Amino acid sequence: MTRIDRKFKELADQGKKAFVAYVMAGDPDFDTSLELVLGLPGAGVDILELGLPFTDPMADGPTIQLAGQRALDTGMTLLKTLDMARRFRQTDQNTPIVLMGYYNPIYSHGVDAFLKDAKEAGVDGLIIVDLPPEEDSELCIPAQKAGLNFIRLATPTTDDKRLPKVLQNTSGFVYYVSITGITGAAEAEAGDVGPEVARIKAHTDLPVAVGFGIKTPEAAQSIASVADGAVVGSAIISELASGKSVNEVLDFVASLANGAHSTNSN
Repeated sequence: MTRIDRKFKELADQGKKAFVAYVMAGDPDFDTSLELVLGLPGAGVDILELGLPFTDPMADGPTIQLAGQRALDTGMTLLKTLDMARRFRQTDQNTPIVLMGYYNPIYSHGVDAFLKDAKEAGVDGLIIVDLPPEEDSELCIPAQKAGLNFIRLATPTTDDKRLPKVLQNTSGFVYYVSITGITGAAEAEAGDVGPEVARIKAHTDLPVAVGFGIKTPEAAQSIASVADGAVVGSAIISELASGKSVNEVLDFVASLANGAHSTNSN
């Protein structure tokens, strides 16, 4: 059982939903980013998604693209991202860390070396958005053998024919993308999301966390009411990019977490 499995079980036992926060590693610089990351559990974050900066983030909207560019401009790398995870683990042994990004930096590093380094750094799971199930032998299956969860994205366009393929080697949780298009664009609507979450849960026992388009505590509460967790990324990054202090950003994160946690499990 991974930290991710334990976290979802622990929350379910408490009748709570998960609040998942995404931040770009190294945005706007290493030290500020590390300070933010270290403060997230205290702000109510149950699972940390750490973005891996990449030069061509095709699935991301302008907010996350710019965050990745700021991180790259200050010298952020895959190794420094793992170092950030390692430093986080020195103060927190319980909060799961999921690395989210693209395959190219991992491929360049070498899959075996990456999995060894990621495990040693305290990473628990991977979301690699440009590796479809047809490429599971590349990273997904080796990652699972190394003890890392491989979390897959499902979208509104993932039909019933495609869904079992998407789910076949997924573990930890399923990340449901609530809207079509890029990150940070439209608003997520619980009325649209609820039936889709139920459809996914008919095919898997894994928890389903919903992300994209959640920008307010009210939206986090609404989405968490129809899923096992809510994921927020662009809204947090926007607060940081606007020049707010780390403490101000953490206050905003706490308001989102309170929204997600104010929903009881059925």
